[in-house]
Amino acid sequence: MSILEAILFGIVQGLTEFLPISSTAHIVITQLILGTPFPGLAFEIYLHIASILAVVIYFRKDLLAVIVGFFRYFKTKSAENRVHFLFALYIIVATFITGGLGILLKDYIGDNMKSPTFISVTLVVTGLGLVFIERFHRYGNRTEKEMTFLDSIIVGLAQTLSVLPGISRSGATLIAALVIGLNRETAVRYSFLLVIPVILGSTVLAVGDVSRDIFAAIGTPALVVSFITTFVFSWLGIIWLIDFLKRSKLIYFAIYCFVVAILVFLFIDPTTVIDI
Repeated sequence: MSILEAILFGIVQGLTEFLPISSTAHIVITQLILGTPFPGLAFEIYLHIASILAVVIYFRKDLLAVIVGFFRYFKTKSAENRVHFLFALYIIVATFITGGLGILLKDYIGDNMKSPTFISVTLVVTGLGLVFIERFHRYGNRTEKEMTFLDSIIVGLAQTLSVLPGISRSGATLIAALVIGLNRETAVRYSFLLVIPVILGSTVLAVGDVSRDIFAAIGTPALVVSFITTFVFSWLGIIWLIDFLKRSKLIYFAIYCFVVAILVFLFIDPTTVIDI
């Protein structure tokens, strides 16, 4: 892999991992445009770890508060510690639902679901979900203090849909969190913190499938450059999305999904199947 290709894959992965527009769909589109196949599981793991690192550093105070509050609750059952304790459990519950169902559904994700036609359809589905939440649903005002285990179950089920190429993980969790009445700030925070155990879990499960030959094929310079690029653009994506949602609406992401879906449907050979 060339340095330029490594940079481009890193930019695409970093920006689209947290925006509600499906990183998988954009990686597939990038492959088709560049004519370069995605270099396999090892490369995907590297990029995901870079994205996780950006989330951990950006939300370090929130993450530390949740972790410390979770363990302190066993000793001091204060109201503040209880909120952090339950919020941690909500993350765990949603993660187990997503991980368990993801493992069960993995064998059913066939090559036909990795085709341009399928991806264009799922991008439209993501866009419709964003339209619904902006135009036909009133925003709630519940914070993490008012969350329940049912909320975590619903968000976990929604997150499971992201195993389908073209369904945005962040989009699915944001839409579900907003539908159940969480306010924007809580929904965004919950969505971002959920990505940490989900990606770490999938990474751990996939480590055994990583071959040294893949690393050799990609090259150390390309791995380093892509990791740094993904981290930087993941960080920028987090900052931009949080700032964007404070002053604008998710409907613009819906429009973007519709436009990309149309372009993919019209200009990419529908028989093309991408292995990712």
